Amino acid sequence: MKSPMILIERFFINSGWLAIILLSLYAAFLVYKMQDVTQTAKWRKRSWLAFSFVFFGQLALGLLGFENFLMTGKLHFPIPALIISGPIYRMQLSFMTILFLSTVVISGPAWCSQLCYFGSWDYWASSRGKPKRFIKKIWNYKFTFLMIFVLAALLLRFFMVNISIVIAMSAFSGVFGIFIILVFSTRKNKMVHCSTYCPVGSLVNIIKHVNPFRMYIDSNCIECMKCVPYCKHNALNPETIRNRKPGLTCTYCGDCLQACQFSSIKYKFFNLSPTVARSLWLVTTISLHAIFMGLARI
Repeated sequence: MKSPMILIERFFINSGWLAIILLSLYAAFLVYKMQDVTQTAKWRKRSWLAFSFVFFGQLALGLLGFENFLMTGKLHFPIPALIISGPIYRMQLSFMTILFLSTVVISGPAWCSQLCYFGSWDYWASSRGKPKRFIKKIWNYKFTFLMIFVLAALLLRFFMVNISIVIAMSAFSGVFGIFIILVFSTRKNKMVHCSTYCPVGSLVNIIKHVNPFRMYIDSNCIECMKCVPYCKHNALNPETIRNRKPGLTCTYCGDCLQACQFSSIKYKFFNLSPTVARSLWLVTTISLHAIFMGLARI
């Protein structure tokens, strides 16, 4: 490509191999740490925040005039919701849309547990207090916001609304998302932005089953409900636990595993054992995370 995708190669020719080696060691370290279910949430939080800092740090440098930190030279709002509404408005797929859909095919709902540059802040905000119980009627909120973003994009295009208004509305959607994180996620100790407001999260919940990874609850479960507060995505509640299957909002993050004294919550990938299936999901997801860390932004 005219502008190398691996960021370091934009500054040092043929240095991509060094970046690949370093990113591989970083990914291996994370997999090693996150194999321990009691450490998964801690290291996921740290690595996810690091990814977000790298993403927005490169964006800031690009805005300051350092063009090597920009991927295409065409700036767009780094707001997850626009991954859906942007292509609908333009009637054209974007790089971010293809990147997002590819992660769903490769690693299921991992976008919402390790790969979204906005989600890390929602996770951080929801982790600042004691875990609380699930949010009721969550799908009412999810479908409402998803339809708002889809219909808004269609109407803005159909009526050929002035681009300045479109930009202002896009910016407002991002600011409103930050407001939800700061106000509601911190109060509920749940990822309210990701699990109720973000249309990308809702789309992930719907299409994630194109990927063969699954999570289930085995017959050893005594329905003690201790896992419920640990699920930041609101996928565990009395109904889903009785059905022995996390809800559609489950992102396979694995935070809940530390709460189950009987190890009843398990990963599934075809006929592999639950332990191997979890290891495979960790390797796959963290590999994507490490790759994203090394790519140029925007």
